[in-house]
Amino acid sequence: MAYPERFQTNKWLPTTLKEVKNRGWEQLDVVLFTGDAYVDHPSFGVAVVGRVLESLELKVAIVPQPNWQDDGRDFKKMGQPRLFFGVTGGNMDSMVNHYTANKRLRSNDAYTAGGAAGARPDYASYEYCRQLKKFFPDVPIILGGVEASLRRVVHYDYWSDLLKPSILFETQADLLIYGMAEQSLVELVDRLEKGEAFHQIKDIPQTCYSEDTQNFKVNSNDIELHSWEDCKADAILYAKNFKQVEVKSNSVKADRLYQAHANTIIVINPPYPPAEDGAIDRWYDLPYTRLPHPKYWKKGSIPAYEMIKFSINMHRGCFGGCSFCTISAHQGKFIANRSEQSILKELEQVVNAHDFKGYISDLGGPSANMYRMKGKDLSQCETCKRPSCIFPNVCNNLDTSHQALMDLYLKVREHPKVKKAFIGSGIRYDLAMAQEPKQRKLYLQNVMRHHVSGKLKVAPEHTSNDVLKLMRKPDFKLFEEFTKLFNTINREDQLNELLIPYFISSHPGSKTKDMADLAIKTKAMNFRLEQVQDFTPTPMTVATVIYYSGVHPYTLKPVETPKTQDEKRAQRMFFFWYDHQYKKAIIERLKKEKLSDLIPIVFEKPKSGKF
Repeated sequence: MAYPERFQTNKWLPTTLKEVKNRGWEQLDVVLFTGDAYVDHPSFGVAVVGRVLESLELKVAIVPQPNWQDDGRDFKKMGQPRLFFGVTGGNMDSMVNHYTANKRLRSNDAYTAGGAAGARPDYASYEYCRQLKKFFPDVPIILGGVEASLRRVVHYDYWSDLLKPSILFETQADLLIYGMAEQSLVELVDRLEKGEAFHQIKDIPQTCYSEDTQNFKVNSNDIELHSWEDCKADAILYAKNFKQVEVKSNSVKADRLYQAHANTIIVINPPYPPAEDGAIDRWYDLPYTRLPHPKYWKKGSIPAYEMIKFSINMHRGCFGGCSFCTISAHQGKFIANRSEQSILKELEQVVNAHDFKGYISDLGGPSANMYRMKGKDLSQCETCKRPSCIFPNVCNNLDTSHQALMDLYLKVREHPKVKKAFIGSGIRYDLAMAQEPKQRKLYLQNVMRHHVSGKLKVAPEHTSNDVLKLMRKPDFKLFEEFTKLFNTINREDQLNELLIPYFISSHPGSKTKDMADLAIKTKAMNFRLEQVQDFTPTPMTVATVIYYSGVHPYTLKPVETPKTQDEKRAQRMFFFWYDHQYKKAIIERLKKEKLSDLIPIVFEKPKSGKF
């Protein structure tokens, strides 16, 4: 069948040799390989990279989800590019994408047409690089994306239960770009086009490269991380490494890191300085179709795309520093804001989409209400080493005003084609509460009246303050205070909305008594929990370092961590104290832990009388 005009393939970057030939191209400059389906939308990393390279007047093609199980034809079909190959596992680490917290294989993949599983291999970045090195051993490979960012140094891999080397060492790629790759790529291409040899370019910020031990020259400010071999022999050294990596990754002025792997040195250049407001507009203003490639037209919808097709991302980065979260490890601690003009320009694209019905699904970012937030005195930020701007308390130098955000909300909802703009990504309630009482109520009213579909998502994560400290989350009393304000606005404005809190079980430091405390406190607040999850160790997080090493990387003090499936199941069941099928098991667990005095408290009827 003939596609409507908007589905003509020349609107997208080519994905087949036929599409390349239709453009009259004889040789490509860059070929990109990704573990995701190709969706030409700024929420999909490979689409952004492709459009950035295209804006540099390069001939670029994308090979989405190549078949790695046949004779390699998908890896060979585009031929040898003039500059380099680009490889990414996709928008998620491929192992998180494939497996649950209990290491069970998932039956679906949100980044594949039809949600079908099996379109990418385990450790996708490694497999794609292996194939390309086999067929094109002399062509440079640049590794990027979430999987590369989180595995750029020696890291613990939960799924193999091994301390693995840098992914750059393991894949034998030629360069790794961590974090958001646009600036690094633009500088790299500029220097390549000026005649510099690929392997001589070693000083671009936010890149990692490998060097033979005998050729590596140490600079005076370089910081040496404990080697892969030493970390395997002593987990405490691995924990010590993490502190260095996190502090330097979140510094305005960072030092270069290096780490030995056998006879190879992996060098990690410091990141770019924090972006000025509006600096990332140019990446969002590129000519995206905002649609999946037409090749998926008959293969079913792509679930991840359906979630974000009518959403608008306002900023990048997160300064929360949560112990279990990888956002700052990839996007950075400092907020990179889009300008209001750029956001409203994208709004016009969204509202004019052929199937837009008037509803913006999400107007947010990694944490929706961090937009435009930064230090009042930026010189203080230059020397700050805190991994979080809001833990253990909200920094006095942080501007927590939500006014710019509310002004933008107003402009979006006043658009004649917008019926409602939701904040689907949730808000940081501790940031909202950091304002003066009048302002915090004004912001929450604004959100509840205009930007909630009946449910507001927030993430207290736990009730035990001992666990919350390890999580780098605020005291639970603050959530109780927030809940009171939410209920007050609900009552005064007759909104009848629900507060949906997120909680985590099996986090390092969490014990049976902590989960019983969670059941007791949430029941007292009349919550029946829905948004819950087991802790999954992922590379480049404090919690994962604790899980593997047994100590906190900043204090080196021991931390007890649930690890066995029995321990994990025992923690998770406390979320569902109200389900009678768990009552016997909960009672047995409390008796086993000599916590019998908590049994009547866990199972007494809540104040509302509902059970």
